[in-house]
Amino acid sequence: MSDTVPEPAATPQEQEQAQEPRQEQAREPEYAPSAPAPLQVPRTPTGDAGVDAHLDRLADADHLATDGHLEVYEDVHRGLRDALTALDARPGPPGPPSTHGSRS
Repeated sequence: MSDTVPEPAATPQEQEQAQEPRQEQAREPEYAPSAPAPLQVPRTPTGDAGVDAHLDRLADADHLATDGHLEVYEDVHRGLRDALTALDARPGPPGPPSTHGSRS
């Protein structure tokens, strides 16, 4: 009588895996919460080239760590505010004639 215990027979799946050449499994990138991650916020063009350029600048934040977002947001805000201020500086159409005539 033998004191050795026979090993259990391999299942068909285990036999198949043993015969296949080992393939390197692609490693998934590790999750790093501090790594930059694209926000993928859609930006709809406005039709104004200057405004659209400022809005496109928001995409720069996608490649920065969170602490770098503030600089981008402030830059975009400043540019959009300047664009709105420029609208106020342009002369508009003449207003309607005054209905308050001088009293004689």
